[in-house]
Amino acid sequence: MHVLQTLLLTVIPFFLVLGLVVTVHELGHFLAAKAVGTKIDRFSIGFGKAIAAWTDKSGVEWRLGWLPVGGYVRFAGDENAASIPDADDLAEMRRSLIAQGRAAEIPRYFHFKPIWQRAVIVAAGPIANFLLAIAIFAGLLMSLGDMVLPFRVAVVLPGSAAAEAGFQVDDRIVAVNGREMHNFNDVLQVIRVRGGVPTSFAVERKGARIELTATPRWQVQNDPVAGEQRVGVLGIRPAQAPQDYERVRYGLVDAVGQGATRTWDVLHTTVYYLGRMLTGQVGADQLRGPLGIADVTKNVTKMGVEGASDLPSMLAGAGLNLVQLAALISVSIGFMNLLPVPVLDGGHLMFYAYEAVTRRPLAAKVQAAGYRVGLALVLGLMLFATWNDLQRLRVFNLFGGLFS
Repeated sequence: MHVLQTLLLTVIPFFLVLGLVVTVHELGHFLAAKAVGTKIDRFSIGFGKAIAAWTDKSGVEWRLGWLPVGGYVRFAGDENAASIPDADDLAEMRRSLIAQGRAAEIPRYFHFKPIWQRAVIVAAGPIANFLLAIAIFAGLLMSLGDMVLPFRVAVVLPGSAAAEAGFQVDDRIVAVNGREMHNFNDVLQVIRVRGGVPTSFAVERKGARIELTATPRWQVQNDPVAGEQRVGVLGIRPAQAPQDYERVRYGLVDAVGQGATRTWDVLHTTVYYLGRMLTGQVGADQLRGPLGIADVTKNVTKMGVEGASDLPSMLAGAGLNLVQLAALISVSIGFMNLLPVPVLDGGHLMFYAYEAVTRRPLAAKVQAAGYRVGLALVLGLMLFATWNDLQRLRVFNLFGGLFS
């Protein structure tokens, strides 16, 4: 029974969410490549041995791999060392195609495309992730609307950062650091990542606009989805009675605009927090790896099925939560892939920038060395994040109990 519960609440939802995000990323590369006439050999959903495969009229092999944890697009010419070509590799590939009587195909090969077309194809993956997040947020806003918690402060905790800054009951927070706030949840999201940082607030009080400065304090909280987290806390509570919530409906244009705004807010918060992490202002213990994401997926799924009276309601609740989680992960995947690290899309774009300036590709040996370093960095980051996951899930405590 425990195995079945793990399968239904963790494994299947995790693969569904990750599969959706990665497939859309690769589909972005695929569609951009198709748009500029690039020859594509394969589009695979999942890795490993194919459990199903077919070839379309354009010669693209579509396949489903048995391991549904990602996917890839393989362009013509990527099956050899020319995947990281320099001028000599390109010349050799050209000679080989001519010798095979396939000279007419040369302009369709990815590596012979103009730099701007290659850059578009590479950037299309992360862009597709951002568009997926916008589409999900917009779709939810159009279909369900949004339950907005008004700006009014209901409680100011004694001795808190808010009390020291001069917040009062019935204040309405309208801006944080110059950014307009649309509801109280937006305010709390900003505060969570600004522990120890003086932050300016604009509040409306009895018809007047007042500027306050407060420094959120770090506090460890147990979130029902993310688990134990160290977050910034101001010491205010919003009006939370049922009558204080307002349902806002959106049309297509407004929903897309709000979807883009939410996607930008998630991206902005991610970049800001990582910046503080890199400068040593906050610890890196909040980084999550695959195990952490799987645990969050499980919690999100459980929250979706709680209180449901029948199977359709359970599926609807879990599906709704998982779709929202997919939007958040999609933004993170898009951002991560734009980092200027070889093996990531941002690394490719960095190499293309060099090629645009020098008018020749970076030497294959240098590219290969860069990819090895980039791969080591990515794997090292994943190992570190997995270590955090194991610590957060208290796996070592479990082992300690077994042997004590």
